[in-house]
Amino acid sequence: NKIGDREGIKFVPDGAEGPEVHTPEVYKKLYKTVRDSGYVGATMPTEFGGGGAPFTTAILSGEIGIASNMAFYMGPGLSHGAMKTILKKGSDELKQKYLPKLVSGEWMGTMCLTEPQCGTDLGLIKTTANPIDDHYELNGQKIWISFGEHDLTENIIHLVLAKLPDAPDGIKGISLFLVPKRLEDNSRNQIFCGGLEHKLGINSSPTCVMNLDNAKGWLVGDKHKGMEAMFLMMNDARLKVGLQGIAMSEIAYQNALEFAKERKQMRSVVKEKQDKDSKADNIIVHPDVRRMLMNVKSTTEAMRALCIYTAMKIDLAEDHPDEKVRESADDFAALMTPIVKAYCTDRGFQNCSESLQVLGGSGFTQEYPLEQYLRDVRITQIYEGTNGIQALDLVGRKLTMHKGRLLQNFQKEVQQFLSENKDDEDIKQFIVPLQNALKEVTASTMWLMQNGMQDPENALASASDYLNLLALMSLTYMWARMAKYSVGKNEPIHKNKIKTGTYFVEKVMPELVMYSQKVQAGKSSMMEMDVAEF
Repeated sequence: NKIGDREGIKFVPDGAEGPEVHTPEVYKKLYKTVRDSGYVGATMPTEFGGGGAPFTTAILSGEIGIASNMAFYMGPGLSHGAMKTILKKGSDELKQKYLPKLVSGEWMGTMCLTEPQCGTDLGLIKTTANPIDDHYELNGQKIWISFGEHDLTENIIHLVLAKLPDAPDGIKGISLFLVPKRLEDNSRNQIFCGGLEHKLGINSSPTCVMNLDNAKGWLVGDKHKGMEAMFLMMNDARLKVGLQGIAMSEIAYQNALEFAKERKQMRSVVKEKQDKDSKADNIIVHPDVRRMLMNVKSTTEAMRALCIYTAMKIDLAEDHPDEKVRESADDFAALMTPIVKAYCTDRGFQNCSESLQVLGGSGFTQEYPLEQYLRDVRITQIYEGTNGIQALDLVGRKLTMHKGRLLQNFQKEVQQFLSENKDDEDIKQFIVPLQNALKEVTASTMWLMQNGMQDPENALASASDYLNLLALMSLTYMWARMAKYSVGKNEPIHKNKIKTGTYFVEKVMPELVMYSQKVQAGKSSMMEMDVAEF
């Protein structure tokens, strides 16, 4: 991880077949190890060489890989989204031709959306696709393409958004195309890297400008339905970006904890806790250091639970035999995807910062990995849809979808848990906060619906605060469920869960009240100033 960060990526403009991108030398062996393990295609169908494992396993194993090297694991992670999109929307011919080698890891996949003039507003894309015989010729430029060019695999399969000659304006005119780096005869397709971005973090992940000059491509899904197909990949990516926030939070915590157990500074204010054999005590005895560690630990464990629970719902939505169960699970996953993506990355960055703070000045140096974690995790709040966009998606789409069914079903699930456990004194310290959280969410949702309908700017102004509010209720629910399972068990891990969860509901969950107040404050103070007054 450190080697890759220091060595970075090299752009070679005059390669044998055109511009080349060279990854850190150690990555070749690392990628071979990952590929040989079957990790890349573990959740893909066995008919294409995959392991047939549920998506939840990708989340469980993915956190470990991301924590070890976030920049590197972006490559295999993007391949999974590309495979899923081809599997769901590609023709039988495309599946047979491209999935086996993507699944094996022999090839890698990307997603190519953004252009210089459009990021969030993809309706503005200018890349064109003209029909030529049995394929299309694509022309245009894409930017910020992770692993758009590299030397880890012989071929790279790009999924590219473009517009056909007869395309209507806006996002309704976007189609999706499969554009391989190499064609069937192994000749080079006309899609090349025009340069690399120079970034704050993830320095060993190639972030490319990709130029298409009559590049051959094949339609994925229906004409003008590219966004529908691409959202399969984007929703997969958004959940995994949330996982990146969790993974970086965890590895930052582990490093901060190790430092706090070894670093000696000052005396504990409690004489019995003082080390008689030393002139100073390990800093983990000091309350403020524990505050930082417990903030990170308690939120990380709850976010992990929510991410895994969401992944389990995705598996149920895919494979459960009961249609009602599939529908309910799909509703939950749709509601939680923007929350996992946004809250877990915002909190992941905050947790990396707080972990760095535990190390004091040492954390600010390159002698310790915390500064790299902080640089690397920052991008998670931006890519795959900025966190502000996730909040708008939650408030503008998910709350109103199916006449409010998504949130209503989640509230019913939480209420059922509360009803079943209202008399359980062993977890009362979790039940009461969860009841209060549900009340705050209900009140803020009603305010948002009433005032947002009258003035849409009220909804937009409160969207990010509302996302944080619903996220904190969701994490409180996760802690209540974990406490229910752990209470009464004597194993250290279960006792640890109760203590960690209790800290969360006492010290972190109260932030929820603040967000509820901010939601109901509306837009007034935010929108009063004229532009000239800023």
